[in-house]
Amino acid sequence: MKQTIRKAFKFRLQPNSDQVQKMVEFAGANRFVWNKALAMNLFRLENKQPMLWYNELAFWLGLWKQSDEYGFLKSVHSQPLQQTLKNLERAFKDGFDKKQPLKRIPKFKKKGLSDSFRYPQGFKLEQASNKVFLPKIGWVKYRNSRQVIGDVKNMTISRKGKYWYVSIQTEYEADIKRHSSTSMVGIDMGITRFATLSDGSFVAPLNSFRKLSKKLAFEQRKLSKKVRFSANWKKQKQIITRLHERIANARLDFLHKTSTNISKNHAMIVVENLKVKNISKSAKGNTEKPGKNVKAKSGLNKSILDQGWVMFISFLEYKQAWSGGDVLRVNPQYTSQTCPSCHHVSRDNRKSQSAFACTECGFKANADLVGALNVLERGHRLLACGVETLVSTTKQEPVGNSNINLLLTA
Repeated sequence: MKQTIRKAFKFRLQPNSDQVQKMVEFAGANRFVWNKALAMNLFRLENKQPMLWYNELAFWLGLWKQSDEYGFLKSVHSQPLQQTLKNLERAFKDGFDKKQPLKRIPKFKKKGLSDSFRYPQGFKLEQASNKVFLPKIGWVKYRNSRQVIGDVKNMTISRKGKYWYVSIQTEYEADIKRHSSTSMVGIDMGITRFATLSDGSFVAPLNSFRKLSKKLAFEQRKLSKKVRFSANWKKQKQIITRLHERIANARLDFLHKTSTNISKNHAMIVVENLKVKNISKSAKGNTEKPGKNVKAKSGLNKSILDQGWVMFISFLEYKQAWSGGDVLRVNPQYTSQTCPSCHHVSRDNRKSQSAFACTECGFKANADLVGALNVLERGHRLLACGVETLVSTTKQEPVGNSNINLLLTA
């Protein structure tokens, strides 16, 4: 079966001083256009006026270039600026989309954070000489670590710390064959164990943030004692930025290796449909209803966010799609409190963080393994019936479609 595959290849650029200066100017101009257009639309929204979409904003962009005040925009290639306006339009549409509740109205961009710009066309790639051509910047060398596959669709230039990177998006047709494996596995995500598989194996967590949290806090205290925007303040800021890069890169490497290993060995993977944003909510509360165990919940939230569960599941999904496998998401409710043997549900079943002992039939196992077994069972139900059933904690009976309940209990 033919399938269109889109991939991104990211390389570190090796620009000279003049090219770095141009990239800084390009990123600054794109940030200015984003903030300027965003301010105009927010003003119109406050005054109950119709918004300006891409065509109208592109007209304003032409006027800004002709003006004396914003004439510096002429030195920047027009396509990245136009692409910024298209990105802003998409961000507003996502913000108004009721089907995406997590989306929000776009925000203003700050200098030094997420500096980037994109070329939809006009670029060139020479892999033999390790160079890319960027309009109005010229030929820039890059560290070529692997072969770029497919037709190049666009290039995004971004800065992370003191380094500049090029992300090359490609597209190509590939034959997707049947997955080499025939096994199906359920995965329970956790903190003590990053991932517990229903076959009994598990992956220990990396905890990249926890390992460097003390050093990061020490460096941040040093930053707070320096004069803001002074030379020493900027040097210290770079040190903190590099620490954050180390944390993010270590987590990304861990998630890629773990997801690749699981994807290669299993054709069907069942995971919990976790709402991490809800799980990691703060427990502070407000003045009328102050929260409880705020410090403990804060530490738990840090550990949850340190794992990168959402990114891990997204990696599994696209890697399974490329290899001919599939990923199913099931409801995580009561997976750690349900006995996989007799299906009895009770909080008392989980004696501690790691110990599970059913109060009904006496089944004992690791609590994370129990969660993985229940996730796998719900995946089987979803495949067999097309509907996933839940278990009630009060009646100990399946909840859902009555016909399916009769089928499952028969």
